[in-house]
Amino acid sequence: MTNPSRSVDQCPNNTDTQNLKAVVEFRLLKLSTEPDLQPILFLLFLSMYVVTVLGNLLIILAVSLESQLHTPMYFFLSNLSLADICFISTTVPKMIVDILTRKSVISYAGCLTQMSLLILFGCMDYMLLTVMAYYRFVAICQPLQYSIIMNSCFCIFLVFVSFLFSLMDSQLHNLIVLKFTYFQDASISSFCCEPTHILKMDCMENFTKNIITYFVGAIFVFFPISVILFSYYKIISSILRIPSSGGKYKAFSTCGSHLSVVCLFYGTSIGMYLESTLAHSPRKSVVSSIMYTIVTPMLNPFIYSLRNKDIKNALRRLYSRKF
Repeated sequence: MTNPSRSVDQCPNNTDTQNLKAVVEFRLLKLSTEPDLQPILFLLFLSMYVVTVLGNLLIILAVSLESQLHTPMYFFLSNLSLADICFISTTVPKMIVDILTRKSVISYAGCLTQMSLLILFGCMDYMLLTVMAYYRFVAICQPLQYSIIMNSCFCIFLVFVSFLFSLMDSQLHNLIVLKFTYFQDASISSFCCEPTHILKMDCMENFTKNIITYFVGAIFVFFPISVILFSYYKIISSILRIPSSGGKYKAFSTCGSHLSVVCLFYGTSIGMYLESTLAHSPRKSVVSSIMYTIVTPMLNPFIYSLRNKDIKNALRRLYSRKF
C-alpha cells in the first residue's frame, strides 16, 4: 500500500522518495468478473493443470523405469518435463485459489518470488530446448563422434549449465525490480507477475526500461535461438545430402517433435512479449500469457508421446505391468 498523501499512479521525485512507502501488495487481473463463469474457469484451469502434471510425470516415469530410454535424448526430455511441471505450478495453483476466493491480490514478496520462479523455469525450457537441438546436431552431423561427445557426464553438465544460466536470468530480473521499488500503479494487467508487466509498472524512464529489456532479451533469448537455428541449418544441410528418400524421412521425423515444441514455445513466448509490450488491451495480453504459461506445457507431453514410438511403447509396457 502507499502513503495516502500521494496517489500510487504517480512516481516520486528524487527529493521526496523517502516520504513514499513502497508497494506491499499488488492487484492481479481477474480473468472474468461474471459470477456464473467462475466455476467454469475453475474446472477448466484445474483440468489443464492436472493433465499437464500427469502427462509430464508419465514421461518422467517412463524414462526412469525403462532401460531402453536411458539415452541422452530422453534424459533431456525428462528434464524438460520436470521444468514444465515447475513452470506451470508457479501460476496455475495461485490462479485457482484466486478464482475460489475471488481475491486477486498478491504480496510484494510473493510477486517477486513468482516472477523469479516463472523466469527460472521458463528460461530452463529455453535452454533445454537449445541443448536438445545441439544433441540432434551431434547425432545427425557427427555420428562417428556421438558416443564420445554425448557421454553421461557431459549431458549432466549441460543440464547443470542450463540451470545456472536460468538462475542468472532470474536473479538479474530480481535485482532490477528490487533496485526500482516505486511503482506507478499497484495493479498488474495480468493474472501473474510476469517480468514485462512488472517493468512496465515501475518508475524507471521508458528509455531505461527499453535498454534493460532488450539487453536481457538479447542475452537470454537471442543466444538460445541462434544456437537452435545454427543447429538446424547444419542438420537440414546434412539430411539433404542423404541419397535415399527413406533416410531423409527418418531423419526429419526424429526432429519433428522437437521442432514442434520449439515453434510452439518460442512462438507463444514471443507473442506474449509483443502483446504485453504493444497491446493496449490487457485482455489480449492475458490470452497470450495463458498460451505461453499454461497451454504450451500442457501440449508438450502430447507432442512427444504421440509422435514418438519409444515413448508410446514404454507407456504401454508400464500400463501392462501395472494391470
